[in-house]
Amino acid sequence: MKVFETERLTLRWIEDRDAKFIYTLLNEPGWIKYIGDKGIHNLGDATSYIKNGPRAMYEREGFGLFLAQLKECQTPIGLCGLIKREGLVDVDIGFAFLKDYQSNGYAFEAASKTLEYAKNIGLKKIVAITTKDNQSSSKLLGKLGMSHDGCVTLPGDREELNKYTVVL
Repeated sequence: MKVFETERLTLRWIEDRDAKFIYTLLNEPGWIKYIGDKGIHNLGDATSYIKNGPRAMYEREGFGLFLAQLKECQTPIGLCGLIKREGLVDVDIGFAFLKDYQSNGYAFEAASKTLEYAKNIGLKKIVAITTKDNQSSSKLLGKLGMSHDGCVTLPGDREELNKYTVVL
């Protein structure tokens, strides 16, 4: 299901048919370093991740991580969306793009429209979390108008993360 479009991208719900893309993205070194190893070792794991992660959140919250694909050829290049995460009072924005599509403005384009979408569905505040060494994401969050709002440690984790906030 298409959620929205930007100038160059279509963002839509993730489907089982996206398992190969999810397998590739979640095993990129940047994903593992900055987001964490989700244990996606084969296409079956990727399909389970889709079902128990994004698809379950769509059903529970009405939103989740959306697949970002190039408009002109429908090539999947990343994820961007809203996440209701345990340990955070507010909904947070998340994004990750394949290495070959980073530094081209796609994440900013998708995240900007995601914040607009969040406002349109009635959310008043959005947060974001990132590892302290993820300078690219921190820079992008600042460009989106988000302000550093301290640090947070999520339940079941030991790593302290930077937290950013924006009022919509």
